Amino acid sequence: MSSQPESAAERRDAVRERHRETASEVLPEHTGLYVGGEFVDSAAGETFDTVDPTTGEVLASAARGREADVDRAVEAAWRAFDEEWSGYGAGRRQRALTAIADTIEAHTEELARLESLDNGKPVSEATIDVRGAAEQFRYFAGLVRGNDGETMAEGSRYGQVIKEPYGVVGQVVPWNFPLLMASWKLAPALAAGNCTVLKPAEQTPLSALRLAELLTENDLLPDGVVNVVTGYGEEAGAPLTGHPDVRKVAFTGSTAVGKEVMKAAAENVTDVTLELGGKSPVVVFPDVEVEKAVRLVSSAIFYNTGECCEAGSRLFVHDDVADEVLAGLQAAIDGMTLGDPLDEETDLGPKVSREQVDRTMEYLDLAREEGGQFLAGGDRPDDEALADGCYVEPTLVEGLDHDSRAVQEEIFGPVLSVFRWDDYDEMMTLVNDVDYGLAGGVVTNDATKAQRAARDIQAGYVWINSYHDLVPGLPFGGYKQSGIGRELSEETLAHYQQTKTINQSLR
Repeated sequence: MSSQPESAAERRDAVRERHRETASEVLPEHTGLYVGGEFVDSAAGETFDTVDPTTGEVLASAARGREADVDRAVEAAWRAFDEEWSGYGAGRRQRALTAIADTIEAHTEELARLESLDNGKPVSEATIDVRGAAEQFRYFAGLVRGNDGETMAEGSRYGQVIKEPYGVVGQVVPWNFPLLMASWKLAPALAAGNCTVLKPAEQTPLSALRLAELLTENDLLPDGVVNVVTGYGEEAGAPLTGHPDVRKVAFTGSTAVGKEVMKAAAENVTDVTLELGGKSPVVVFPDVEVEKAVRLVSSAIFYNTGECCEAGSRLFVHDDVADEVLAGLQAAIDGMTLGDPLDEETDLGPKVSREQVDRTMEYLDLAREEGGQFLAGGDRPDDEALADGCYVEPTLVEGLDHDSRAVQEEIFGPVLSVFRWDDYDEMMTLVNDVDYGLAGGVVTNDATKAQRAARDIQAGYVWINSYHDLVPGLPFGGYKQSGIGRELSEETLAHYQQTKTINQSLR
């Protein structure tokens, strides 16, 4: 990028202009509800604004769906299932998913820039997300043909175990990885033979709408197989997760909302999978290479501005290397660039909304009240060029009691709480002393210690000497209040299917 203008006002104006120009190039043409293969207004004709978190300017107005709109979408999905999609064999579904993957890949740059505008994530990270979305469709396309069920014979008895789709599923995705999380839901649902109604987060609806446009423009699926209802959680999400004609619900988001989803689904005895919150630990042993440990810990918490369910937000670092690791983290934070997410040199973009900034700041204030010592960050940046955006400094805090709310509750921001340890058992007791169990990390050069720690951490996904690299085929999901079910794997496909047993006597 060319040299920056000198004054903060000039730099701010340059960012605004860049975002307006990018918006004119990548915003979806249609921002209505996507129902039955068409973009339509909401039944009430209402809309809501989606805001660029970097500039504070409105990007677009999307249709504000409500219960009547969810009903329309569910009806369209069942019509598509009954009339066409249920007749698609494994080969046709595989070809459809592969074509979706190809289309997403062909639009990688466009979709990445759209994600940066709507979410605020650096475009380099958004590009990784888009590629990951394509990979999800490609992975589940590869599973379709080998998922026909089983047969067995015993004496005069012949048994068949058949995997059948639910029919219509409801899917609610969060704002932190809008397109990627949509792919985590859509790809296995379609591979299993279902039609779906997708409710994107109200903060970030645009990439789901652009994906819907691509489905239509390229004739990738029959009309109504995928439907998108935009709107607020209580107005569109709740009617979807509690809908009597939705046979399966999949939700990614906070634990508090996940509990409400379970209650709504229980009314109809609807099956659910939930990927919920986290407060994940990263354990650093004394034998580490400090530079490598700093790089992994930094990535674990600051990737996507800390807006990751699996973010490594609690650091347990051994006394022997604690000073060096913390000094390295302070230096890494000092070297980070907060700025325009469309700039390839930006490390941290804005948070998704003012609401999320306020939430993070409340926890930082609480940490101060509870005796936290801020080794780095702890506030909004004082750069006037960032004043329009939803920015929070990357933060390192030590000295909190482990039962502090700032330690126990999910902040969902770039805030790392630090704890030193020298006794393994005492450390592991604290590691597991949270309500969550989504993920964890272990950093050590000792394979035996790594395996012991990974098995002792009460979480569904544990990295050893890496973090955030999610590989299709390895199940992702949580223990305790971090959720039910698994994403990214063959196990996920089973979550979108019902098992039918046929027991036939041959006599």
